[in-house]
Amino acid sequence: MITGKNYIGEELSATGSVIYKTIDPEANTENEFVFYEATKEEVNKAADKASKAFEVYKNKSANEKARFLEAIASEIEALGKELTNIYSKESALPEGRAKGECARTSSQLRSFSEMLKEGSWVETIISKAEGKPDIRRILTPLGPIAVFGASNFPFAFSTAGGDTASALAAGCPVIVKSHPLHAGTGEMVSRAILKAAKETGMPDGVFSNLNSSGIEVGQWLVKHSKIKAVGFTGSIKAGTALCKLAAEREEPIPVYAEMGSVNPVVILPSALKNNAEEWAEKYAGSITAGTGQFCTNPGLILGIKGEGFDRFVRVLGESLEKIEPTCMLHPNIKKQYETSTLELLSQKGFTKVGASSKEIKVNYARQQIIAVDGETFLKNKNFHKEVFGPFSVVVKCNDKKQLLENIRNLEGQLTGTILNSEEKELQDFAEIIDALKSRVGRLIFNGVPTGVEVCAAMTHGGPFPATSDSKFTSVGLTAVKRWVRPVSYQDWPNSILPKELKNENPLGISRNVNGKITKDSL
Repeated sequence: MITGKNYIGEELSATGSVIYKTIDPEANTENEFVFYEATKEEVNKAADKASKAFEVYKNKSANEKARFLEAIASEIEALGKELTNIYSKESALPEGRAKGECARTSSQLRSFSEMLKEGSWVETIISKAEGKPDIRRILTPLGPIAVFGASNFPFAFSTAGGDTASALAAGCPVIVKSHPLHAGTGEMVSRAILKAAKETGMPDGVFSNLNSSGIEVGQWLVKHSKIKAVGFTGSIKAGTALCKLAAEREEPIPVYAEMGSVNPVVILPSALKNNAEEWAEKYAGSITAGTGQFCTNPGLILGIKGEGFDRFVRVLGESLEKIEPTCMLHPNIKKQYETSTLELLSQKGFTKVGASSKEIKVNYARQQIIAVDGETFLKNKNFHKEVFGPFSVVVKCNDKKQLLENIRNLEGQLTGTILNSEEKELQDFAEIIDALKSRVGRLIFNGVPTGVEVCAAMTHGGPFPATSDSKFTSVGLTAVKRWVRPVSYQDWPNSILPKELKNENPLGISRNVNGKITKDSL
């Protein structure tokens, strides 16, 4: 049952007069549910509750927080088909994608639970030497976190996604600004989180969910003095606006924003000697996967002119044209896709590689690929821009030198990919590989960038404007580092110290003691 109300901790609230509905993009009709836009008073109440909850939640044991995360995963899974049905109805994404993303979300919650139970993530450092101060360092939670749901991942990057899971793992209460495109999905997941919180004895206010179809609720959250950091996934325009708001506060706070990326793919000549057709077909599939609405969509492909690269480009276009167009997430996203493609197609100096010529339904995207030469790409930055949808630009460089120059002129990206079939060639192109590494957060070898594995070693981040801070990731266990800060205890009695710092190491965690990693007691 969707109520359309705001969850202020455990309290349901709908005091505002502004209402909105979500859209079924496939049917191009409004869904029946009505959602109440959160008021400033409701934002204030959620922040007050989160601040009070923080005083209790930050002191919950690792095992207690772990049980909470496990309970969230179980409650989400228990919603079953009811949840995946509304997910698909609000996003036009198929049932298989809904099930896969739901499983990924639950797995991510359980991964953080295991991290908490193991305990070493707090990075305990003890410096203890005769005649010197006894200094012990640990990571501690920041406080209430505002999380902005993403349009393209209603589960994995939204209400109970990586930002929320990692913040709760860190010991921080969370207030979610629900994404208006899938507010019904967000409400159902919120209900699961709050049920898990009650079952595991978490304080009221540890989680809230606020509806919003505009920008005011997000602005109020970011400017609220009790919010201590922000997680965001979305456009460069919105992300940079939030960073500016946060920086202008009396007490500035960090905004960890994942924004734009074209995810360059660099094809070295050897990769095309025998596998040009195979790679072309794979990349046609990658460009159109999820209607091109992945943050890791390969929007830029670079190579050196020659028979192999020409064959790759030709087959890429032919393969793309064979793929059936699919529905986008929302009419507004379809409109933005058309605006962005028209802007690029109004530029001079490109040739068409391939485009779907089939008749398409309303809210469906016509996939397209264009090509430019290396000189044009260097001179015209419009070809560098991300197009959110099934669109890609191929850059045909004259030689290795021009390829290197183009890579060095790229903005920051989430991923960069190298395709190659001869190891010696990697040494010959070492400077190009190094230049690509300096622009990305994840360097992929002989693969496609679409698909982000949830694991401890994953970096889903990169230099600006891919993210607002390239030192952090929004996927993987180290995502928790965004919501903590280091604190050092100097010469404190052992009985008063946190368990992680005590001489006897009662939690049995790995600690850095005088430069040596050990689980031993002191």
